[in-house]
Amino acid sequence: MVEGSMTQGAGQGPVVRTATLRDFRVPPYAQVPVQSQSVDPGQAGHPGNAFPEGEPPEGYTPTERDLPVITRGGPGDTVQVQVALDERPSPDGLGPLYVVGDVHGYLDELVAALTEKGLIDSEGRWSAGNSRLWFLGDFTDRGPDGIGVIDLVMRLSAEAAAAGGYCKALMGNHELLLIGAKRFGDTPVNSGAGTATFQAAWLLNGGQKYDMDRLQEVHLQWMARLDAIVEEDSHLLLHSDTTAYLEYGSTIEDVNDAVHEILTRNDADECWDLFRKFTKRFAFRDEGGPQAVRELLSAYGGTRVVHGHSPIPYLLGEVGTEDGEDGERPVVEGPHVYADDLAIAMDGGVTMAGKLLVQQLPLPS
Repeated sequence: MVEGSMTQGAGQGPVVRTATLRDFRVPPYAQVPVQSQSVDPGQAGHPGNAFPEGEPPEGYTPTERDLPVITRGGPGDTVQVQVALDERPSPDGLGPLYVVGDVHGYLDELVAALTEKGLIDSEGRWSAGNSRLWFLGDFTDRGPDGIGVIDLVMRLSAEAAAAGGYCKALMGNHELLLIGAKRFGDTPVNSGAGTATFQAAWLLNGGQKYDMDRLQEVHLQWMARLDAIVEEDSHLLLHSDTTAYLEYGSTIEDVNDAVHEILTRNDADECWDLFRKFTKRFAFRDEGGPQAVRELLSAYGGTRVVHGHSPIPYLLGEVGTEDGEDGERPVVEGPHVYADDLAIAMDGGVTMAGKLLVQQLPLPS
C-alpha cells in the first residue's frame, strides 16, 4: 500500500505530485547513521535477520496501526468469510497451496502466522513437506524488519525445495520502490505530474533506514527476478488489484518477461512508470469490478484472481480518523471475496492493526 506522496480516487491510479528529496523535511532518523547489526537468529529469537530482544532498531518509524473502520452492509459490498483448512490434494499431486498477503516488515507476525498454519516449526524451519507457498509481494517498508522478512522467505524457498515443495514470491510495488530507491536515489524521474525521485517516494511511503542499511546485492537480485503474475490451481495470483498488467503482455510469460526486461535495462523513468502502474488499486471493487477481473482471467487464465496491495479494511468500507473510539479497529479474520466471487483479497492490513493473512486455497465452498 502506498500513501503520502500519492492520492487515490476510486478505481483510479495514484496521482504523484511534484517531489524531490530536498522538497521534504528529512526526519531525524534519516540523518543519523545506524550501525548495521548481524544478529544470530537463535539469539534473536527470530528465524530471519531480526533485531534482538524485540527492540525496534534505530531509524524505525512505526506506522499508525489504529485506524478505525466503518463497515458497510449493502448489496455488492465486500464479503468477509471465515475460512478453514482444506486438506484436498492439488490436481497435480503436489501438496496444498497457500498464499500470504502483504507483510511490510512485520516479521514477528509473519512467523506467528506461518507457525499457526504448520508451515514452519518452532525454530522457524520449513515443516510443510511438499506444500506450496506463494507470497503476494510487499515484504518491506512500514514495518520494523523488511530485510529480515526477505531473508526468511529466501531461506524457506531453499528448505521447501529440499522437502519436495516450494516457497515462491511475487513482485509487489514496494519491491519496485525499494529497488528504485537503491539504484536511482535522488535521480529525477518524470512522474507524469512533474519531477519526482525514488528516494523521496520511498521515504514518504514507509521506507526504513534500517532496511536500507542492510540491503545487499543478493536481496536486490532476488527482488528483481520475482515474477509479477502466476496461475496456480486455477487461481490467478498477482500483487495489485489493477488491470495494468494487461499493458505488459497478453500472456503470463509475456508480462513477467516484460517486467524483468525493464528492470534489466535499468532506466529510471521506465522503472518509475512500472512502479506507478503497479500502485494502482480498486479496479475490482466497484460496479465495473467483475468485468475488470474477467479481463484478466480471459487473458491469463484461471477462475479467480487472488491479490494483495489494497488492505481489506479499505475494501470493507470507509476508514475513519485516527482519533476514533478505542474499540474501533479493523476486524479482519480471513480473506475477502468480492467482485461476483471472482476476486479474493489477501492484504489483512497488518500495518493498521489488522491481520497478516496466510490462507490455504481453494477456499471452502
